[in-house]
Amino acid sequence: MASQADAVILVGGKGTRLRPLTLSAPKPMLPTAGVPFLTHLLSRIAAAGLTHVVLGTSYKAEVFEEHFGDGADLGLEIEYVTETEPLGTGGGIRNVLPRLTADNIMVFNGDVLGGTDLRAILETHETTRADVTLHLVRVSDPRAFGCVPTDADGRVTAFLEKTQDPPTDQINAGCYVFRREYIEKIPAGRPVSVEREVFPALLTEGARVQGHVDTSYWRDMGTPEDFVRGSADLVRGIAPSPILPGQRGESLVHEGAGVAPGALLIGGTVVGRGAEVGAGARLDGAILFDGAKVEAGATVERSIIGFGARIGPRALIRDGVIGDGASIGARCELLRGARVWPGVEIPDGGIRYSTDV
Repeated sequence: MASQADAVILVGGKGTRLRPLTLSAPKPMLPTAGVPFLTHLLSRIAAAGLTHVVLGTSYKAEVFEEHFGDGADLGLEIEYVTETEPLGTGGGIRNVLPRLTADNIMVFNGDVLGGTDLRAILETHETTRADVTLHLVRVSDPRAFGCVPTDADGRVTAFLEKTQDPPTDQINAGCYVFRREYIEKIPAGRPVSVEREVFPALLTEGARVQGHVDTSYWRDMGTPEDFVRGSADLVRGIAPSPILPGQRGESLVHEGAGVAPGALLIGGTVVGRGAEVGAGARLDGAILFDGAKVEAGATVERSIIGFGARIGPRALIRDGVIGDGASIGARCELLRGARVWPGVEIPDGGIRYSTDV
């Protein structure tokens, strides 16, 4: 068994790409297959045998501790460190240093949904005697990501920004193992980017930076499209999570939800607690937060419906985000990235793309 490591999770971001949902809750706390997104990562950390976790918080910091407390429910010891001003990835890691006790520190980006074997990353770090190890994942289209080439021994040779012609399909997957002394070297008290400042400096000074490359499940949950797909992958069993044993299928309906006869739930749809789905409604890859209501004959595809929001009869929501408590009138059509802010009411037939009403 590899020696024990501490885990650090960076959850300070504002989640602007997921607005308006993140106006009321930080992104890692949004319901994903029925539990706050962060629960999936914490359960994977616990399953890998790591017990001491430090959360680096900033935006709506109090929400994390209110929900997870000391972590005992998950078999963890969780501590919280709040950034008073944004410090970036590197600065956020440096900021939690006083709470770290182990020689090796495993750092996670709090908005990645992954399926890699965390013990295997730690073993790569130990067997290669690396100073820093990066989890690299192979993706079919690396152009949207920073690329990280490695040599024959698996050592990282460069950190490349996004480019139209990437030399490798290996990308930075947002999970790192640091030897403690390399966290001590990060400048304190100012914003530092781990990708643009810390890692390139390590290569320049000749530190051993190792890549752990695999093809495990990986998705950055930053956009509504990725959030919807990641949630559906959890429901359908494509993405693994120790917290969801055996619940695998086209939909996940939570207790206290009401689904009328003749409603169709497919594509990894999630229906939250106390939510209601009317007769003849069609939900395909939909996420209904607790208390949401989709009325008879409405269609919701690849969309997120916030807490207590209402979708009226025969309305169509496709690739949209509907804020908490919003009300979408009958026969409305919201397509292609529409976002409705919390509490907004759209009257029956008020917004359409088709001519017929």
